[in-house]
Amino acid sequence: MLIDLHTHSDRSDGTESPAVLVRRAREHAVDVLGLTDHDTTEGWQEAAEAAEAYGVALVRGIEVSCTFRGAGVHLLAYLPDPTYTPLAEELQLILDGRNARLPATLDRLRGLGVDIDVDDVRRVSGETAAMGRPHVADALVERGVVADRNEAFATFLGPQGPAYVGRYAADLETMVGVVADAGGASVLAHPWARRHDHGALDESGLAGLQALGLAGVEVDHQDHSPLVRERLRALADRLGLLVTGSSDHHGAGKVGHELGCNTTAPDQLDRLLDVAARAAAASGRTAPGLLRA
Repeated sequence: MLIDLHTHSDRSDGTESPAVLVRRAREHAVDVLGLTDHDTTEGWQEAAEAAEAYGVALVRGIEVSCTFRGAGVHLLAYLPDPTYTPLAEELQLILDGRNARLPATLDRLRGLGVDIDVDDVRRVSGETAAMGRPHVADALVERGVVADRNEAFATFLGPQGPAYVGRYAADLETMVGVVADAGGASVLAHPWARRHDHGALDESGLAGLQALGLAGVEVDHQDHSPLVRERLRALADRLGLLVTGSSDHHGAGKVGHELGCNTTAPDQLDRLLDVAARAAAASGRTAPGLLRA
């Protein structure tokens, strides 16, 4: 059984619609797909309809933008009730922050001699819930300024880049609790990726988050080297955290992240579903659960 629990559609920064994403998962022999768009659940309904049509089991989730001890961190929130007010309000704040920084980013690019405006970004952003840096990067590619998203981030848009503008992100410790209260299960996305400062996410940091309700860590990811995977898996085992593996597929937006390139073991999916079910029961909320094929 192939289980890929971290993918993106064009409702955030992927390049495929939720329906196309599910169809492609079927073509890649993925049996269980996690749709985890950034900070939005807008693709859930379309993905659910496509999953039923194509015979793919669907885990609905969100990749939430967070901060932890001054560093940016992403939290995969699986199977929460999207109507839970604290969760919905935090997601809206994050999306508002994405939209609010777009004019400042474009101003900085123009100050660097790059002629680009909001219409250029809108033209490539599809049906996204909020236009962000990946869409600016795609506009730069379309204008011929850079070759791909990687070059756009390395040259202009990354945290050290001359066009970088900060934005609101949720507090990680608070969000772990919010996800549990919404009847969901939380997993840290690619916590030791090269592009992140993961010093705070050492054994002590992970143990503290686990005490707040963190269920697991994403170990098998393209941004984790074999040595990092080995060390992170051993740490998760010591703490009793579940372990996931995922493609982090973005369609054409990310090279080398093809569907199913990393997968989650069936027993780890069972653990994730159990955590979510217990959270939903404890909170009394109606959470979405696994949509079975």
